[in-house]
Amino acid sequence: VGMAASVGAGISMGFAEALSDDGTLTGRGHPLTRGFVCGLMTTLGGLGHTLPYLIPSFWTATTVAVGVVMVELGVIAWIRHRFMDTPLGIAVVQVVIGGILVFLTGVLIGIS
Repeated sequence: VGMAASVGAGISMGFAEALSDDGTLTGRGHPLTRGFVCGLMTTLGGLGHTLPYLIPSFWTATTVAVGVVMVELGVIAWIRHRFMDTPLGIAVVQVVIGGILVFLTGVLIGIS
């Protein structure tokens, strides 16, 4: 299920990014390149915290997945700071709030 969700999200995000503009409006480059990179990174991000659950021990897998997510969120905050001129503290707060919202959504779906 995690693999399907990761690949599906990558395809969806790739298409959305590629179709969002032709590159002349925002100057962000060729739409196919943007779509490919966005889709690939979305897929890899999802797989990064899905694949640890191939480890037989639930708690070991969860520990590895949490570590992967923390690294992912750190990289996202750094990219926002480095390439989007967001102050590092604000970038960290934004990413942490987003991560908490995603976590809570997963918990709510999981207990329903």
